[in-house]
Amino acid sequence: MAKKKTQPKTSATRPMSRVQLPPAEVRYADELAALAASDSASRPEGWNLSPQAVVDFICGSDGVKVGSSKTNAREISEKFVGPRDIVQRCVVTLAGERGLMLVGEPGTAKSMLGELLAVAISGTGSLAVQGTAGTTEDQIRYGWNYAMLLDRGPVREALVPSPVMTAMRDGKVIRFEEITRCLPEVQDALISILSERRLMIPEMDQAGDEQANSIFAAPGFALIATANLRDRGVSEMSAALKRRFNFETIAPIADEVRERELVSIRAAALLAETGSLVAVDRSLVEILVTVFRDLRSGRSDEGWQVTRPSTVMSTAEAVAVATAITRESVFFPSGFDPISRMPGHLLGVVMKDEAKDRERLLAYWDGPVRRRAEDGSPLWKRLVDLRRVLEE
Repeated sequence: MAKKKTQPKTSATRPMSRVQLPPAEVRYADELAALAASDSASRPEGWNLSPQAVVDFICGSDGVKVGSSKTNAREISEKFVGPRDIVQRCVVTLAGERGLMLVGEPGTAKSMLGELLAVAISGTGSLAVQGTAGTTEDQIRYGWNYAMLLDRGPVREALVPSPVMTAMRDGKVIRFEEITRCLPEVQDALISILSERRLMIPEMDQAGDEQANSIFAAPGFALIATANLRDRGVSEMSAALKRRFNFETIAPIADEVRERELVSIRAAALLAETGSLVAVDRSLVEILVTVFRDLRSGRSDEGWQVTRPSTVMSTAEAVAVATAITRESVFFPSGFDPISRMPGHLLGVVMKDEAKDRERLLAYWDGPVRRRAEDGSPLWKRLVDLRRVLEE
């Protein structure tokens, strides 16, 4: 008897628990429900939560449990490590129907903050435009189903709405990632949308009816954009577009202890998502975060000067390295030493843009790393012995 073939699961049939990274509204569904049940404050029209509840969702409830009853009460986790007042200003901007621009170096959680804001306010972070050099104006405004357009003409049913149009129509938050990667003429398609709060469809202007040829922004519509300060191939925003945004700079984590905690927690979470329930080595995280902070700032805590590599040494990259080394210990456990694996992974992070970055990393090894080893630290002595890895 022939064995019955099983059809591969498509995205439509695959359960959400089997995807690599569920959206934030799925990962934090219980917290959102608890906040909504206990949220008695007034909400801006079109918002799922009050401004205070939005901030609590992102910054955490400081150990206080929220919920409508003891059975569903739960503590709200901290998701964004940064000053609470920045998140509050972001919320005030969006409540005032201004565009919000999150700027900063790569890896400072700008996209994550934008997604969390969208999820808390609108219940979904899926409405997004990814800015690239190939992004077109149609991806911001609308397109057409050309078969229907030829058959029936420019009717509303033939429209293919962009995420921006959908957000305006439904009163949702739209995210625009890497807006400065788009050409200036594409960026400027947002000017009239942000100022007039409507999107004109001139192809449908047959009878001069403004209601028929326009999409008006429903209450709750807002736009969050992100841009990197250290990036190549970017297009400067026009002054007219900048005036439609409130800018917030997202800086790297200032507190070293907080950064270590974040790297440990996030690396453990990423490992758990792939079924690796293993602890992240504390010594690895300690020394890894110190190295990243030195190379990021160009100065050690002791005051020693450090030549910064061209690559941005972000917290996100530190998480990736800690995760990779720990996962390597799961796959190849025999005699595994996490510290010995760090220089090779670190070189992979640094050597992304310029060949001279290897020399800069070696100079760091011959400076702060060697000086700390001479002060008697066994971990830094181990790193000095591993300098050869950087030369191979």
